[in-house]
Amino acid sequence: MAVENPRSWRKYDLRTRLVRYLAVLLTLVVGAVSWQALNIHYQFALTAPWALADLFGRMYPPDVGYSTEIAGPLVETINIAILGTGLAIIMSLPVAYIGAENTTFNRYTYVLGKLIIVVSRSVNVIVWALIFVVVFGAGALSGVLAVAFRSIGFCAKLLAEGIEEIDPGQVEAIRATGAPGPSVLVYGVVPQIKPLLIGITTYRWDINVREATIIGFVGAGGIGVQLQTQVNFLDWRAVFTILIAILGIVLFSEVLSAYLRKKVT
Repeated sequence: MAVENPRSWRKYDLRTRLVRYLAVLLTLVVGAVSWQALNIHYQFALTAPWALADLFGRMYPPDVGYSTEIAGPLVETINIAILGTGLAIIMSLPVAYIGAENTTFNRYTYVLGKLIIVVSRSVNVIVWALIFVVVFGAGALSGVLAVAFRSIGFCAKLLAEGIEEIDPGQVEAIRATGAPGPSVLVYGVVPQIKPLLIGITTYRWDINVREATIIGFVGAGGIGVQLQTQVNFLDWRAVFTILIAILGIVLFSEVLSAYLRKKVT
């Protein structure tokens, strides 16, 4: 005797499936409309392999003798990342303090903290570099400030989320002694988020090494200045040498950052 097959199980009901299908369809339509609006010319893609082969032919072999001239800019790039990250951490601590719901003074300071975080994260590092180059002139100082101000939002956002998960008892104990806000931050909050703080610092430094290599294109110091100069001179062998050097310091920062984060956790 034949047995009826049981009703097949489905994770979502009919209404949910229809909504999901419509969402996917809408996403595809929006993507197609955006692609069409960009008016992309396909002929450039057809000539790209030849152009790349010609470019690499001009770049190879790298100019090994030029490597001695970029040692200083490479060290400057790393120093920009270090100083920018350190300055960002110092400035992001009070921003995170007022941007966390459990430590902010009132709703106005909470909004102020969130506003600083959003503004810092929404402005690209190149734009920050352009601003500080106009204010302070070309050089490493503009690069340090650009990297720092770009990093405030990233660090403060993660630190604020960490502060919201700390034990409030320690903070209240410090406040009960009549300690001012900075003392509450240093003695009641920082010890609880110390591992998170170290992890964020190393991770952001890793990111800032990459950003410090490109801000030189707008005169903010570092190896990017040399790269821009050699591109303008069409010295492609020197450009290849600089790109190899940039790859080396980025790999170094990645390995060091991963090692430090592993030690912390």
